[in-house]
Amino acid sequence: MEFNITEGQVGTRPPVVKPDPRVLEFLGEEGMRQLISDHYDLLKQSNIRGLFPPSEQGFELAKKHSADFFIQICGGERHFDQNRGKPMMAARHAPFAITQEARRVWLESYIMILKPLDMPEDLKESFWNYLDVFSIWMMNTETSQ
Repeated sequence: MEFNITEGQVGTRPPVVKPDPRVLEFLGEEGMRQLISDHYDLLKQSNIRGLFPPSEQGFELAKKHSADFFIQICGGERHFDQNRGKPMMAARHAPFAITQEARRVWLESYIMILKPLDMPEDLKESFWNYLDVFSIWMMNTETSQ
C-alpha cells in the first residue's frame, strides 16, 4: 500500500474515521502496545525527540498513555478514559510546538513500523488513514522556532 501524507493546515479539523476495530483484534492489546513502543523508540532517535519526556520513566509513561489511547480508539478497553480522562488530544498537545515538519517525522516513523508489519493491507490502510488525518488535528504551530 501507499503511505501518503495528506497536506494539512494548522487549525483545521478534517473529518476523521476511527480505525477498523479489526486492527486491534488482529494485533491484540500487547501487539498494539508493542507497535506504539516501537514507534516511540524511533521518535526518541528523531529530530523531534524534544517533544517527548527526557527521562526514561517519563518516556515509558508517554508510550503507555499513547498505547492506551490507540487501544481505546480502535474499540478496545477504555484505558485512556479510566487513567487520564477524556482524550481531548489537541488540547493535550497544545503545550508542544507541533509543526507540519514534526507531523511528517511522526508519520514517517509510523511508516517504518507499519510497512513491514504482517497485517492485512486493508487494516494497515484503515490505521494509516486515521493516523494521517488525526495528526493534522495535532498541528498547532506554523513553523519551527
